[in-house]
Amino acid sequence: MTLTPETDAAGAPDGGTAPRQSLDTGAARKLATTTKTPPQTRETSPRWLLRMLPWVEVRGGAYRVNRRLTHRVGDGRVPVVGGRSDPRPLPAGLRELAVLRGLDEGSAGGMAALSAVADAFTAVRYRPGEVIAEAGRPADRVLLIAHGRVRRTRAGEHGDPVVLGTMAAEEVTGSAALGDGGAWPETLRAATPCTVLELARDAFRRLRDRSALLDRQVRAAAGAPPPAGNKYGEAPIAVAAGHTGEPGIPGTFVDYDPAPREYTLGIAQTVLRVHTRVSDLYGEPMDQQEQQIRLTVQALRERQEHDLVNDPGFGLLHSAAPGQRIPARNGPPTPDDLDDLLCRRRRSDLFLAHPAAIAAFGRECSRRGVLPGTAEVAGRTVTAWRGVPLLPCDKIPVSRTRTTSVLVMRTGEEDSGVVGLHRTGLPDEYEPGVSVRRMDIGGQAVRRFLITSYHSAAVLVPDALGVLEGVELGR
Repeated sequence: MTLTPETDAAGAPDGGTAPRQSLDTGAARKLATTTKTPPQTRETSPRWLLRMLPWVEVRGGAYRVNRRLTHRVGDGRVPVVGGRSDPRPLPAGLRELAVLRGLDEGSAGGMAALSAVADAFTAVRYRPGEVIAEAGRPADRVLLIAHGRVRRTRAGEHGDPVVLGTMAAEEVTGSAALGDGGAWPETLRAATPCTVLELARDAFRRLRDRSALLDRQVRAAAGAPPPAGNKYGEAPIAVAAGHTGEPGIPGTFVDYDPAPREYTLGIAQTVLRVHTRVSDLYGEPMDQQEQQIRLTVQALRERQEHDLVNDPGFGLLHSAAPGQRIPARNGPPTPDDLDDLLCRRRRSDLFLAHPAAIAAFGRECSRRGVLPGTAEVAGRTVTAWRGVPLLPCDKIPVSRTRTTSVLVMRTGEEDSGVVGLHRTGLPDEYEPGVSVRRMDIGGQAVRRFLITSYHSAAVLVPDALGVLEGVELGR
C-alpha cells in the first residue's frame, strides 16, 4: 500500500478513526445467546409468618381446640355507634355491664330497658391532660370511651404515680356506680383528645324508678355471687395445701368446654393457563411452563400469609382475645408498649409488625437513647426486643390515618401457642401443602393447571397471642 500525505500509517485518513480490524461486539451480540435470569417478581416477601409457625397436619379437614371449661362473662367492651358527631352506646352491648348482664335483649321489655339506658348516656369531650376521674373521689358515673385514649394511674407506695395502662374506644369503667357506688380506685386522665360517654348514677336511678324490670335486674345482680373460677375465668380445681391433722381432702375434677372451637381449613386457588405453543416452541433454554407455575405458586403463598393475618374467621388480627388487645400508650410503638405485650403471656417467641412499624419503634428507641437488641433467625440478623425477634410482615394493614397493629405470639402445640394448619400429601403436590393439577387442553390449545393450597391458623389458649392496636406511624 502506498501512503499518501492524507493517510497515516494506520491506514486512517488524517484526523479520522482507524478502521475496525475485527467483528464489532454489537454485531456479534446479535448471534450470541444472552445470559438470562428466571422471571423476577416484586411481590415475593420474606413471609416470616409462614416460616416461623409450626405447622400441624390436619387430615380430617378440621382442627378442634379442647380447653378447660371457662365461665364466659363477655369481653368487657361496649360497641359505640353514631360516629364522632353523635356517639351512642349500642343498647345490646350494655349487657357487658355486670348489673345489666341478665337482661334479655330478645324480649320487648329487655330491649326497651337497654335502649333507655343507652339514651341516658351523654357525650363529654376532654382535652389532652384533663382529669376525667380522680382516685378516691366518689364513683358517681359510668364512663364509656367513645374516641381517644385515656391513661390510668394511681399513687404508688412511695407517692409517685404508677401507670396502670391505657383505655381505648369501647372500653368501660365505673360500673360500680350503678350499684353500691364506692370510690374511684384510679385516676383517669385524657392522653389524647377524648370523647367519653357518661351515665350519671342519678340518671340511672330515675330509670330504675320508671322500669320495674330494670329495678328487678339490678337487685338480682346485687345478690348474685361472683362466678367461681381462677384468675383466667376457668372452672376451678379444688386443692388443699398446708393442712395438718386429718381434715377432709377436697374432691375435684377438671371440666371441659362443652362446645370447643373447630378450625376448618381455608383455601386459596387459581387456574393457570399456558398456551401449548409457548411450552412447545419456547421451552429452551428456560422451561416457560415451569416458570409460570413457580411465579403463580409464589403469589399463592403470599395470599396464604395474608389470610393467616387478615381472614375474618381465623386471621390472627381477629383471633386475639379482648384481654390480650391493648392500645398504644402514646401513639408510636414504644419500648413500654412492647413490654406490656410481653408481660401478658408466660413466654413470647416473636413479634410480627409492618416494616413501617419496626422503623417507628427504632425511632422511639433512638429518641429515648435505648439500643434495641438483635437476634439471629434463620441465618439473618433482625431487630429484637428483650430477646424476642421483631419480624417484618407487610400483610399487616396500615389504615388511611397511618395506624397499624403489632402482633406478639407464643408458638407450638407443646407450649399451648399459635399453630398453622395445613394439609399435605395432596394429589399432584408441587411442594408441601400446594398441589398443581393438570386439567384438560381446550379447543384453543390452552393447557390449564389448578393450583390449590389449604391453610388456617389456631390459637390454643388466649394468652398465646397479643395485639398492640392503634400504633401511629406518622408521628
